[in-house]
Amino acid sequence: MACLAAPALAQSASVPAEPNATPDPALVGDTVTVAVAAAYLPDYEGSNDYRFVPGPAAIGSFRNFSFQLIGNRASIDLIPNPGGPRWDVQAGPIGVVNFNRNNNNAIDDRRIRALGERDIAVELGGYVGLGKTGVITSPYDKLSASLSYRHDVSGVHRSGIWTPSVNYFTPLSLKAGVGLFASAERVERGFARTYFDVDAAQSLASGLPQFRTRGGWKHWTAGLAGTYALTGNLLKGWKAIGGVTYKKMLNDFGDTPVVSVAGSRSQWLAAIGVGYTF
Repeated sequence: MACLAAPALAQSASVPAEPNATPDPALVGDTVTVAVAAAYLPDYEGSNDYRFVPGPAAIGSFRNFSFQLIGNRASIDLIPNPGGPRWDVQAGPIGVVNFNRNNNNAIDDRRIRALGERDIAVELGGYVGLGKTGVITSPYDKLSASLSYRHDVSGVHRSGIWTPSVNYFTPLSLKAGVGLFASAERVERGFARTYFDVDAAQSLASGLPQFRTRGGWKHWTAGLAGTYALTGNLLKGWKAIGGVTYKKMLNDFGDTPVVSVAGSRSQWLAAIGVGYTF
């Protein structure tokens, strides 16, 4: 059973991209894991202040179609998974609800609050990927690589985000499993302007210097997540889940005063929770 990647509980779109490693339906049949976790994450993307938030998750496979709902992100693989240690072609829709800087009450830094709140953005798109079960440690581990694109359809930043990602999951025993993942994001100018620019009026209100952010590579992310069966095994029953992610802000996104003065180029996220597999 794939572990639920705890870093994907973040409120912003800084999460591992789809697809996560999913169960082999030929081995385990239809399966669903639901979970809830407490995540410790930055107040906003680029912040050096942190807070706790709850995060729901669900991941599984139904009639050979895999799906996941993790935090603010959902995706479905519309190409049925093959059984056994074979290549798995993946493609389907994705959706992200971007809560970044939508609530000043959740932001400690008064300078960022002075820049104003942003509306919640709804980003929709799709992904393509390729996975392989049975690659390194056993017939049950899985390596996946994907490329996704999503675009704001809510009129908040009116731009797109490209996300390449790599995910690896391996069971360590019948009760424990671990996953590794890495991803990056390349965003268009509208996204950069909405969340990272500081114009003349905002500079006067916040005390931050003016800054105009170009689009481009925004960050890279790497992380580790694990799961341990509390009852039964990885395929059924209660389990503990947890993980940690490191993110590095890049280029103009690291240089903007929203990050370099009021925040930090280095971002951490940790989460721990419980889940149940049906």
